[in-house]
Amino acid sequence: MRAREAIAAAAARLPGDCPRLDAELLAAHLIGVDRSALLLRHLDDAIDAVAFAALVDRRMADEPVAYILGHREFWSLDFRVTPDTLIPRPDSETLVEAALAAAGPAPRVLDLGTGSGCLLLSVLHERPGGWGVGVDRSEAAARVARDNAARLGLAARAAFVVGDWTGAIGARFDLILANPPYVGTSETLDREVAGYEPRSALFAGPDGLDDYRRIIPALGALLTPAGSAHLEIGHAQADLVWEIAAAAGFTPALRRDLAGRPRCLSLRTAQDFGLGEAKRSG
Repeated sequence: MRAREAIAAAAARLPGDCPRLDAELLAAHLIGVDRSALLLRHLDDAIDAVAFAALVDRRMADEPVAYILGHREFWSLDFRVTPDTLIPRPDSETLVEAALAAAGPAPRVLDLGTGSGCLLLSVLHERPGGWGVGVDRSEAAARVARDNAARLGLAARAAFVVGDWTGAIGARFDLILANPPYVGTSETLDREVAGYEPRSALFAGPDGLDDYRRIIPALGALLTPAGSAHLEIGHAQADLVWEIAAAAGFTPALRRDLAGRPRCLSLRTAQDFGLGEAKRSG
């Protein structure tokens, strides 16, 4: 069977919003090329129909394409992912943008709940003078992050440790990044997420705010005087996390993602630091 025929048949079966894209990515993975090369040069190549059907069956069972492929692009970099880590999403690039807007040429960076390491490593990729530490309570996730640092040529500037949020850290940093769990335990998620991504990286108590309540009061002792912290939030949580931050002595600023939804709160002790909207989301 040719790749183009296998892709057409799979696209007719696959669920979701982008079945053709999923089928092309799976075919490219099996052939050993990227999607662009597949579309330009390899659509008439023979494809192993049995092996391709096995990949399609995994996708039919709602397994995320990123886990099937074993990698995901983020900030134009290629990151290895496994079911031990969340899948990097474009919305989280908002944190990278906020951090880079605040960063000097050689920032010291702390990434809490690092997962695949995508936030920390993206910032270090853009700041060759910087170095950083990623913390995750999962040893398996820390191994994935270390592997990504090595693959991206950043291992000399990034260390990954196993710990519970700020408990493993005794230094001060210019930038702190965190994409903590923020889903309430009673909320319903798509099976593609709830059935495959690590629950410990998704859920944070009845209202989804438990980890913000733990992390934010500890940030002041970890930031340099001119430092800033950048936290991902659920699109409906801006006011609630804002209140937690204000109670801890921070002046928050809001950043929105590409869809215009509240996505990141930047925290600093200074009153006006120009990192986003210095007002609540409304």
